Amino acid sequence: MMRIALFLITNLAVVLLASVTLRLLGFDGYMEANGINYTALLIFCFIIGMAGSVISLFLSKRMAKSSTGTKVIEQPQNDAERWLLDTVAELARDAGIKMPEVGIFPAQQSNAFATGWNRNDALVAVSAGLLNGMRPEEIRAVLAHEIGHVANGDMVTLTLIQGVVNTFVMFFARIAAHAIDAFLKRGNNNGGLGMFGYMAVVFVLEMVLGLAASMIVAWFSRWREYRADAAGASLAGSGAMINALARLKQEHSLPDQMPDSMTALAITTGQSRKLMEKLFASHPPLDDRIAALKAAADK
Repeated sequence: MMRIALFLITNLAVVLLASVTLRLLGFDGYMEANGINYTALLIFCFIIGMAGSVISLFLSKRMAKSSTGTKVIEQPQNDAERWLLDTVAELARDAGIKMPEVGIFPAQQSNAFATGWNRNDALVAVSAGLLNGMRPEEIRAVLAHEIGHVANGDMVTLTLIQGVVNTFVMFFARIAAHAIDAFLKRGNNNGGLGMFGYMAVVFVLEMVLGLAASMIVAWFSRWREYRADAAGASLAGSGAMINALARLKQEHSLPDQMPDSMTALAITTGQSRKLMEKLFASHPPLDDRIAALKAAADK
């Protein structure tokens, strides 16, 4: 199974906490006592669902730095750091975005990620292993891929998609729980789920529906990888982008050293073959990504 990204974990926690809090404050009870107003419920779910995503988005850089141990380069300490800053600055200028923060995290496997709440306030980080194990043109291609994510506004788009998904997960969980409660109350006003039973059913349904809805988010994540590859090829050249992905593929047999929470943000091999792994994978297989780049280059 795909290891869920920190963004999604934080988002789910906020949504579940909001659901329980509002139930304890009597919102759901008020809706039940007065008959469900579907429009009001949908608006309520949208506000809470988007809140979880937006909070996750604004915390993304801080949490990414903390979970990976990324050290932001304030002043370059050596030629490698100076080259890294200069290369990111050049790519950001070519992509039409402001210079992002640049950092290095202590992993020996080649990897990188980009995050941030908007395209002009982002973080691009690479592993120490990537700097030491790849040729300069390959590193530049990886950086171009990450800059592509930033320039495409992928984190903001992910937030909007996750917010909409949250909305319908919360909405249908409550509709289903209300229907179950009404069914159990038939002919017995003292029956039904009760407050804690209703909360438990809503919680379980949100978890189940959220798991199913995460397939949609994962599909978007895979699609955006192809877009970022295309952007990287445009900025750094198709050959360099293909070579960089091929180099990453060579490391597939090594254990993944990215923190579990950062898998969906980083470049990963995505070589899973099991159906469920494919449905929940944040990245498409590297073979597919390389094939897509070659096909685009041949046009």
